Amino acid sequence: MEKQLLLEQEIFPSKKVLKAVLGDVYSVYEELETLLTQDGITFEWHYYKDSKSWLCKVANKKKTVFWLSIWDGFFKTSFFFLERHLEGIAALKISENSYVMEKEWGKMIPFIFSISKREQLTDLIKMVNFKKGAK
Repeated sequence: MEKQLLLEQEIFPSKKVLKAVLGDVYSVYEELETLLTQDGITFEWHYYKDSKSWLCKVANKKKTVFWLSIWDGFFKTSFFFLERHLEGIAALKISENSYVMEKEWGKMIPFIFSISKREQLTDLIKMVNFKKGAK
């Protein structure tokens, strides 16, 4: 069963903490962070009382690109799109095994990537670039 980590409000997810909880997957997280921050994207960790966990808002200027959460053995990225974006997402040719499309959340459609291997970053980066340009 999937187990979310970083639930203690008083423990900020520093690099040291992330290395400890992600283990071997930390290098994948670090590569993603390096790639995206070089492109001007920011990673902002906050503790959210409604989810009782630390979540990372990954943003391009003021636009949220995706939300990142830490799980036992992997990290999840959650993108939210409107129905009008579905055709553009289909054109990205991302493997259907790369993500799960969740039930609509209001008018938003969540796309969840569970990342544990470097090879998965290719499809994730395609989705990031699409989200940056989506209106």
